[in-house]
Amino acid sequence: MPGTIVANDDFDPVGVTECLRKAMKGFGTDEDQIISTLVNHDNAQRQEISTAFKAAYGKDLIDELKSELRGDLEDVTVALMTPPRVYDARELHNALSGAGTTESTLIEIMCTRTNDEINEIKEKYKEEFESELEDDLKSDTSGYFERLMVSLCAAGREENTDVDYDRAIADATAFHEAGAGAWGTEEAEMNAILCLRSLPQLRQIIVNYEEFTGTTIEESIKNECSGTLQNGYLAIVQSAKDTPAFFARKLKECFAGLGTNDNDLIRIVVSRSEIDLADIRDSYESIYEIPLVDAIADECGGDYKKMLQAVVNPQ
Repeated sequence: MPGTIVANDDFDPVGVTECLRKAMKGFGTDEDQIISTLVNHDNAQRQEISTAFKAAYGKDLIDELKSELRGDLEDVTVALMTPPRVYDARELHNALSGAGTTESTLIEIMCTRTNDEINEIKEKYKEEFESELEDDLKSDTSGYFERLMVSLCAAGREENTDVDYDRAIADATAFHEAGAGAWGTEEAEMNAILCLRSLPQLRQIIVNYEEFTGTTIEESIKNECSGTLQNGYLAIVQSAKDTPAFFARKLKECFAGLGTNDNDLIRIVVSRSEIDLADIRDSYESIYEIPLVDAIADECGGDYKKMLQAVVNPQ
């Protein structure tokens, strides 16, 4: 699954730092130069650029960029300059802090990261905030949604790529019996299947469930669960079935309603830029019949728009 941003083969960290300093020096800021520099290097190279900048000029590159940029452009620039798992940890902390909890952010990150990524997020979270991610999830969520978050935080999903077809049939049956086939819903059984099975195994369970019941597993989840638990279970199923389509729909949600959800828009575009953003871009156009760069142009303006479009579709 291709990302849109790849490593620059002609990488010269010292040359890039000089270029960035020139873009920020004197009267006015050369935003176009900053945009082209950041999108033409992957995150690992940006970390090297940051180190080289500090070594050359005795200043923190992110601080310098923040002093030159404002608003959403500043936010997307800082996101691009932040190591991916540190960024995830900060987004989770923001979602758990303040008045109320942003469950949609918890769901998006916790339901779509690999075991290794979740383990690294937990490390970075502890380093940055001096508390355990699991403890903070527990204190800000409740009920079966809390159990879902704790299960995902354990990073215990099976990682084998071979599909056990007999087990998939048994799990599809068990999922039905825990949900639509039960008097009341056995959320614990559903939780275990969704949080423990490998993604290839989950995809087979989804197929077997439909063959067995004549309805989709999503319909069952919608009928049997509600609120944040429903949203969490659906995110696991939908991202397992088709990750680019899942994120394309999440992007569409950013554009829906009055005003744009810029925080979610930035997070999705930046966090998927080296993983599968090219596929998400294609999926978005296929589903909504409008190029993603055009949707961004309709919702965003100025250099912020240019930066997002450059990440989505580097020239």
